[in-house]
Amino acid sequence: MTALLVIAKEPVAGRVKTRLTPAFSPGQAAALAEAALADTLHTVAQLPAERRVLVLAGEVGPWLPGGFEVVPQVSGGLDERLAAAFALCSGPAVLVGMDTPQLAADYLAPALAPGAWRGVDAWFGPALDGGFWALGLAAPDPGLLLGVPMSVPRTGAVQRQRLTDAGLVVRDLPHLRDVDTAHDARLVAAEAPHSRFAALHARLTASARPTEVPAR
Repeated sequence: MTALLVIAKEPVAGRVKTRLTPAFSPGQAAALAEAALADTLHTVAQLPAERRVLVLAGEVGPWLPGGFEVVPQVSGGLDERLAAAFALCSGPAVLVGMDTPQLAADYLAPALAPGAWRGVDAWFGPALDGGFWALGLAAPDPGLLLGVPMSVPRTGAVQRQRLTDAGLVVRDLPHLRDVDTAHDARLVAAEAPHSRFAALHARLTASARPTEVPAR
């Protein structure tokens, strides 16, 4: 069975989702990050997996459900941290981040199906911003991630090319949108209207709207 990894940061104001400001305050941005993380972990907790591992920068909070191992992130660039996360596994593993609260079981189903690794070496989940939201490896090799430029528009293309250049058979998962900006947050909340993220987004944006004065 496949291991599921979630790489995340503790949702601390001023340290997460800074691109959501100034539309949201640092505290509100951190609250949205916490909601996104809680939604992600809730989904992962319900998926079939050999292990569920939270690879965390920071401290655990009340948003963590049961059934997860918690491992601290290593220092270094994101490529090094992702590589170290895969190094925790000796068999098939799928890694996701905390930026897609709309994550649902259906999106990961192909990579977790009983025959998911039959003739497949890697599963790749492209993000609409040019990155990737999920990566699955039948035989986790940290070297497949080291040196890939992260958080740039070509991250996903370079990472996928790295896989194919290594001779791996790669299959794609659906495209998803990461929550990076206030515009992303609005669209993702609409995609997952029953999520914690959407509920909080609705409350925050409702309180920001000016009160209408009734016509006389």
